[in-house]
Amino acid sequence: MTLAAVLAPAAHADDGRSGGICKGATMFVKVCASEGGSTPAGAWGVSGAAAAPAGTGSGSSEPSCTYTRLDPQPPPENAYWKGHDRSEKGAVYGVHCPGQQGARTVWIADGEAPDAAPVIDPEAVARRAAASMKLTGPAVASPRAAGEYVVGMPMWMWATPSPNTTGPISASATAGGVTVTATAKVTTVRWAMGDGTTVTCNGPGTPYTPDRGKSMSPDCGHLYERTAHDKPGGRYRGTATATWTITWTAPALGDEGDFTETRQTAWTARVGEVQVVN
Repeated sequence: MTLAAVLAPAAHADDGRSGGICKGATMFVKVCASEGGSTPAGAWGVSGAAAAPAGTGSGSSEPSCTYTRLDPQPPPENAYWKGHDRSEKGAVYGVHCPGQQGARTVWIADGEAPDAAPVIDPEAVARRAAASMKLTGPAVASPRAAGEYVVGMPMWMWATPSPNTTGPISASATAGGVTVTATAKVTTVRWAMGDGTTVTCNGPGTPYTPDRGKSMSPDCGHLYERTAHDKPGGRYRGTATATWTITWTAPALGDEGDFTETRQTAWTARVGEVQVVN
């Protein structure tokens, strides 16, 4: 599975908790996640033999999960084998539990009761870990609310990096004896400029310094073509939306994956014209 992309200097314009914290620090948090609750499972199409309902084994009146032996079995290189191979006496089963969306897969040895196999959705556990990271939207440093910007002059946009606003930051969560470690990092920031345009930047942007003069930002900039005089307060109102890519690994299951989440920050910018006095 491809890991999160490294932030690279580039930009382009387009149109368009559960679980308590056990211990941790700013960069890494460990979460003890409970097994209860209905957490969404990864989508999986199941085919094959008739499903066999599994008992709870605890006298509980809760509905049981359904196990279906996949027929045909996945190809040998498929991750659904969870580190096992066809030489072992067992098979891959699809598992669907009431209250969960979709289904998951497990490898079960021949003769083993289906409900003896752990039904852990590693992505759901990874999402619990991600929730503990307290990911936020970009810490917008520019445009500044107190700033004055001019039509036709390059505007540099950037955000102040930190573990919770740009990453990378990692956390782990455990459920049913399975520990999942997740790492989150911002891969893109989409700036809605308030004038109908957007700019997507592969990173937090480069801070402006006076020696840059009137040059454009090398990786995250914009140039307004009209003033904001017709906008409330003479300001453009925009947003900076960070896309967080979270990669996760579950060594005990031989599984890994990734998913994305977004966080948004609002900002305003006063944009006018240079006044020339004769």
